[in-house]
Amino acid sequence: MRHIRNLTTLCWLSAAAILASGLACSAKYDEEAQKRTVADIRNIGTAMFSWLTDHIGAGAAGQSQVDLQKYVVISRKELEKILVPVYLQVVPEADGWGHPYEFYLDTEDLINKKYVICIRSSGRDGRFSASVYSVGDFAQNDFDQDIVWADGFFIRWPFQR
Repeated sequence: MRHIRNLTTLCWLSAAAILASGLACSAKYDEEAQKRTVADIRNIGTAMFSWLTDHIGAGAAGQSQVDLQKYVVISRKELEKILVPVYLQVVPEADGWGHPYEFYLDTEDLINKKYVICIRSSGRDGRFSASVYSVGDFAQNDFDQDIVWADGFFIRWPFQR
């Protein structure tokens, strides 16, 4: 009887160890996905901003809120026609979690535009949380937060506290 109880305890401990290692792997995966997403958005944004600088200037700098409804949505395919190969080799299709990026670029009448370029990721949960964002960071381990970059600046970004 004692042998069975020891075996049961051993099974429970083994199951707990497997679960803990799975959670650690999941957290590591989310950290890597978030890093890749931030790097992708920075690279795409830099390419878009280089294109914009070649054509005119814009900026979300100094804003406390950014309303994405003021931006013009552009498909990844159309964005590639503009950026590849001069500004970027390829426009990534998906963020680190496999969710599609959302791109905004207004190519018309750039001199009179205030809201020109934006990129966002829905984060791990795959759902955009808002269309109006307050500028600021969020806890780096909050992987479900949207990551947003507009007119040369991150609007929402992960930050290690």
